[in-house]
Amino acid sequence: PQGIGSPSVYHAVIVIFLEFFAWGLLTAPTLVVLHETFPKHTFLMNGLIQGVKGLLSFLSAPLIGALSDVWGRKSFLLLTVFFTCAPIPLMKISPWWYFAVISVSGVFAVTFSVVFAYVADITQEHERSMAYGLVSATFAASLVTSPAIGAYLGRVYGDSLVVVLATAIALLDICFILVAVPESLPEKMRPASWGAPISWEQADPFASLKKVGQDSVVLLICITVFLSYLPEAGQYSSFFLYLRQIMGFSSESVAAFIAVLGILSIIAQTIVLSLLMRSIGNKNTILLGLGFQILQLAWYGFGSEPWMMWAAGAVAAMSSITFPAVSALVSRTADADQQGVVQGMITGIRGLCNGLGPALYGFIFYIFHVELNELPMPESPSGGSVVTQYQLQQNSIIPGPPFLFGACSVLLALLVALFIPEHTNLNIRSSNWKKHCGSHGHPHSPQAPGEAKEPLLQDTNV
Repeated sequence: PQGIGSPSVYHAVIVIFLEFFAWGLLTAPTLVVLHETFPKHTFLMNGLIQGVKGLLSFLSAPLIGALSDVWGRKSFLLLTVFFTCAPIPLMKISPWWYFAVISVSGVFAVTFSVVFAYVADITQEHERSMAYGLVSATFAASLVTSPAIGAYLGRVYGDSLVVVLATAIALLDICFILVAVPESLPEKMRPASWGAPISWEQADPFASLKKVGQDSVVLLICITVFLSYLPEAGQYSSFFLYLRQIMGFSSESVAAFIAVLGILSIIAQTIVLSLLMRSIGNKNTILLGLGFQILQLAWYGFGSEPWMMWAAGAVAAMSSITFPAVSALVSRTADADQQGVVQGMITGIRGLCNGLGPALYGFIFYIFHVELNELPMPESPSGGSVVTQYQLQQNSIIPGPPFLFGACSVLLALLVALFIPEHTNLNIRSSNWKKHCGSHGHPHSPQAPGEAKEPLLQDTNV
């Protein structure tokens, strides 16, 4: 009975937009606070913070998804949004507590898990891809617009106003869930169901990974995903800090970079991807995307001028076609009753990379001594900060060593992907999986058995 109207995709879209819009506003202030809080070993600490958060999210996502199957989605939407946004006001109160809470919040920072499960509850199978696409596009739109707005407000009115605004938007999101979001599983929200057992297989984050070696083609695909997404996850965690502190980008330039990259990525994943899939085929599209990713990472690694970063960013947008192409290949080659199992393996590997990638990048930055020991000085006539230019000369001939390591990793992924057959039938022995899901499934729920326990299975764009 709670909520406004019947459950719809638009409820999920608004929840996602408000949460990530609030965090997007803090892009520029977070980079400044991170460097002021950890003036030494900035990149190492950033990698550890993001790595711990990613690893905790990977470990907790299956359990939260399974619990939401029993206790309902609304309460877990509220829980995940609250804990994800809890660190925001701490940025100005206590930076140390801010970063500590960010790390621990990874346990509950799995809003997408619950949102995709919410969408699966209220859509038919043929509608689900479009609904997931709408959620993912909303996520992208929020991050395209909010960093630029936050950078502008911070420059004109100060970072304190940006933090207050982000906190207000996060509170608005929580109030929206409490007041407007209806429960998508009302039949389950009764006291008798609260005692339903949750098995270890449902909560085991490594359950899907254990099936990787059962088919040689799946093994090749999963190795390709691991080797290509590990550097991508590390890059996302540290690249904007790298632009700000090492390349001398201003807050406005970083925000503009995010916006341009986001718009180009949306174009690449829609228009360009569909054209390539029709013209050169699924496997060749994957290989092309990996090639673009190698070029992008190598350019980031050796680039020492701002224009090089902008050019490499355009190449990065083209490399974003890789994972949707991989998901499409898996979807086409797996049997209908094994879609959830195989997609779940890939999602599990990506989740693991979200924890390992940032920590790996931070460690490589630390090994090569790529960091600033003091705040950037006023800009020099040539455009970059004096400290930045000096330290780039004093470091090594490779300004960004982790990106070069990432290029080598993606090169290995490209070599592995060459052995993936274009057309094949995947054969995953998933009888125990299906039996388990069938025994705990709910007859009224419209999603397929595999999707009932893996709310992130269709997360192909995020």
